[in-house]
Amino acid sequence: MKALPRLYVSADLAGGGAAALTPGQAHYLGTVLRLGAGDEVALFNGRDGEWRGRIAGLARGSGTIAIADRLRPQESGADLWLAFAPIKRGHLDFLVEKATELGVSALLPVLTRRSVVDRVNRERLQAIAIEAAEQSERLTLPALHELQPLDRLIAEWPPARRLVLCDESGTAPPIAAALAGAPPAPLAVLTGPEGGFAETELDGLRKLPFVCPVGLGPRVLRADTAALAGLAVVQALVGDWRKAREAQGGAPADASP
Repeated sequence: MKALPRLYVSADLAGGGAAALTPGQAHYLGTVLRLGAGDEVALFNGRDGEWRGRIAGLARGSGTIAIADRLRPQESGADLWLAFAPIKRGHLDFLVEKATELGVSALLPVLTRRSVVDRVNRERLQAIAIEAAEQSERLTLPALHELQPLDRLIAEWPPARRLVLCDESGTAPPIAAALAGAPPAPLAVLTGPEGGFAETELDGLRKLPFVCPVGLGPRVLRADTAALAGLAVVQALVGDWRKAREAQGGAPADASP
């Protein structure tokens, strides 16, 4: 069964309703996919689950989708945050795209002492996250927070959320060993900039009761690689990778069409 093209929309979704397309979405459906009136798409908004829709009208820069039946009920997804020092644009775009695919529920950019990037384009990163959610069959978008200093992030940190610190110093236990037998709890992964955390930052973080320092193996990883490696291991060991994927429409992924 061929998967339907998926679109994120802000409108409420309910049978018999309609959703307006943005100019970019109308161009994508009509020009890139060469779809037209009557063709089906899947819609989600992060609140109402996933719905089947049919193109009711499509013109240059505009269009309307008639909402039919619900394909999947809404689910919350993983409760996993990524706090990260911003990196150069191409690598940052890649990081946000892949972190979204890996299921993060919140993206928290932070300024550290060795940060070389001190601003982020939230509008561009939001667009990247939307596209990644569409492609990966997520029903939610990660919350994208404002850039903030590391000390402010830590001062306002919810103590019940365990912070997995990717420690590049080589002194932390391997991540698999550190997370083995960890009790169920909301988690976050924290990674530093290209030059790594300052030693004073690492010392301060290690002293916090909610911080769990971990090592990511014997090699030196780029900042974006470290973040994605940490997320993948967390998801595999204690996250939602322990659940099977369902095909579009709610059938098991390996079910016959």
